[in-house]
Parts: sequence; C-alpha cells; structure tokens
Amino acid sequence: MGFDQARANRIFLPETYAEGVPYELFRELRAEAPVCWVEEPAVGDWPAGPGYWAVLRHADVKHVLRSPEDFSSHLGATQIRDPDSPADLEFARTMMLNQDPPDHSRLRRAVAAAFTPRALRELAASIEQRADELVTAVRPLGQVDFVPLAADLPVWTLARILGVPEQDQQLLVDWSNRVIGYQDPDYADSATADPALLTAPGRAALARRPTAVTTPDGRPVNPRSRAALADMFGYAHALAEQPPPGSIVARMLEAGLSTAEFETMFFLFAVAGNETLRNGLPGGLYSLLTHPDQYRLLCRRPELTASAVEELLRFWPPVLEFRRTATRDVVLAGRRIRGGDKVVVYHASANRDPSVFPDPDRLDLTRRPNDHVSFGFGPHFCVGAQLARIQFSALLRRVVAELPGLELVPGARPTRLVSNFQNGLKNLSIRWG
Repeated sequence: MGFDQARANRIFLPETYAEGVPYELFRELRAEAPVCWVEEPAVGDWPAGPGYWAVLRHADVKHVLRSPEDFSSHLGATQIRDPDSPADLEFARTMMLNQDPPDHSRLRRAVAAAFTPRALRELAASIEQRADELVTAVRPLGQVDFVPLAADLPVWTLARILGVPEQDQQLLVDWSNRVIGYQDPDYADSATADPALLTAPGRAALARRPTAVTTPDGRPVNPRSRAALADMFGYAHALAEQPPPGSIVARMLEAGLSTAEFETMFFLFAVAGNETLRNGLPGGLYSLLTHPDQYRLLCRRPELTASAVEELLRFWPPVLEFRRTATRDVVLAGRRIRGGDKVVVYHASANRDPSVFPDPDRLDLTRRPNDHVSFGFGPHFCVGAQLARIQFSALLRRVVAELPGLELVPGARPTRLVSNFQNGLKNLSIRWG
C-alpha cells in the first residue's frame, strides 16, 4: 500500500485532536514514513499553507531541536501557521522562543537568574503552601472540575514571578485562552476578568482589548500578532513603570531589552509560562485516573511522585509540536528537505517511540530512564522546566494525599481543547471520598 497523503494530513487538522492525540496514526507513520510531507488545508477563516515536513521519531526530533544551524527557530518562527505579513514575522522573531544562538542565548541569560536553584528553592515553599490551600479549600466539596483548580497554581506562580498583582491574575488566563485556544470557539473570544476586581492598569488593558482585528483582506489576524495583543503589551508597559524588585519585568528592564524584545518576553512568560502546566496538570491527572493500577501505586508509594511527574509528562505532553525552518538543503531520515521548507517536530509522537520507551503506550510511574521531550531539547530546552516540575509535584502530591478514593465522575466525559498545538482539556470532573 502506498503512502496515503490524506491520512498524513490528519495530524495537522485541529479537529483531529478534539477526539484525542492520534497515537495509532503516529505509530503507523513512524514505521512507514518517519519524516513525511503534510499539507496545510484551510481551517475555518485561516487560509491554506504551503505544507511542511513532519518529524516523528525520537532521534530525529532531538536532532532537529539540537541543530539550529540546519533547522532555525528564527527564519519562520516556531508556529506551523506563517505570520500574516513580513512585519508580523519580524515582530515574532524578537521573541526568545523564535531566536537562534547567539541571540537566543543573550535573551535567555536576561531571565535565567529567576530560575537558579536558589531562586527555585525560595519559590518552592510558597508553591507548596498554595497547592495545600487549593486542595484544602475543595476537600469538603467531594467533587470539582479539576481544570480551573489546576489552572490556579501556574497562573498564581507566574503572577508572582512577573510581578502581576493578584487582582489582575485573571488577565493572564484570558490572554492565554485567546492565544492558545484560538482554534477552539469556546476559548477564542473568552474574556472572564471582572473589571471591578482589576487594578487601574488591568481595567485599562481590558478596555483596550482588540475586537474583530482583521488583515487588509478581511481575515482574522494571527492571535500572536502585535495588533491582536495590544492590550497585553499595554499592560506590560504599565507594569514596567514601577516594576516590583526582583521580578522578571525588573530583570528585563535591567538587561536593556528593546521594546519589541520586552513585549515578546512578557508574552512568553504570561502565556506560554502558564499554559503548558495548565494543560499538563489536568492531562496528567486524567491519565492517572484512567489507569487505576498506577493511581493506587502512587497512593501506596508517594515517594514515586518525581518519576510519576516525568511519566505523566511523557504520556500527556502539553505541547504537541513545534516548527522549525530548514536553513539549507538537508537530508533527514532519507528525505531531502529544501532550504526554506517548514519542519515540524512532533513531541507527542517522539514520546511514544518504542525504540526509546519499551511498551510506550503503557503508563508506568516507575519508568526509568525517561528521556521524554515534553520540555523540548537542545538550545530551546524549557527555561522553566524545573519550576514546572515543582508545581506539578506539589499539586499532584496534595491531591493524591488529601482527596482519597479519587475517580472520574461517571458519565461526565472530559472535553478536549480543539488545537493542533496544545494538548489540553477544557473540563475534568473528579470526585473523592
């Protein structure tokens, strides 16, 4: 049987992931075409794209991620969808995520001090306390939607790191929903922040929220563009007028970042910094509760929490893929890739590669080693990975210890985020006792 292009195209379509990550399709493609061409048909209001090379095996994914000289984050940025205009691409390129060394290294150094072992130790105690408060507050209820509960911890943590007042934390949620959930009608236009609770800069940002921003030909603009995020960037500049000492905002100003670099760095922390864990925590708990033998194992052996976090991240990677652009003609897994072609690495596929993970579709909290790529690899390995582990461990440990007999609410089927980028749940009803 020849290569089925229509079948391969399914890994691009956002609606595919609304039904679950297509692990069986990834398995088949890894075996027959581990680097394969994927077309980009039009999706809703978004126009068709030129297509890209999907990279599906663990070794090839790591090769692409550690080789910026061949596979650039800067040339076309890191999202499958191309920016709407050369100006939007130029703005996107100022973000640390969309830089190659040495410029990437300069920006990374500007914020790295916030993630030193000492800084993380100081944060860890307050994160443990917050996790305890969250679980203690819901324990008498007997049942809760875990998604908003899980969202609180990373948003609260990022607000502290950025210096965002507690009253304005909901703005971080709304910005994330708009950017990450733009393919999902439930999230694309969500605005939940209560103006009465916000600070004056927060209310000003809410008033500046763009509506119906379109390109010259009438299409909705990319949600990551400067025009679509004018309210968030305005808030960032207001925060910068009196930045809390020691905050990421203060560090960015001290590092002398340009205006565009400051804006995109704030974007990176405000959105990517909380959205990954907002998806990873509910997805991890869902994975655990649908494997009751592993849940019971963790109840009996809480010392497995650290390895459980790694396995849950492997099993439910919060980020499905990232894009690079070939800098020159190269050969990867026998396929000739031309300079300028898009190359998209699939973390979700690499994390189930049987050449690296024995019995990869089995959840095994004792799995070691666990060389998952959920935090990326190479120069762009997630700068906040250890902070994410601290938060994941803190909440998982409290939930398992304080909510006995945990299970999914019968009949309350969780709903998945419609996205080909983030692997998320929109709700997860759990009960205990």
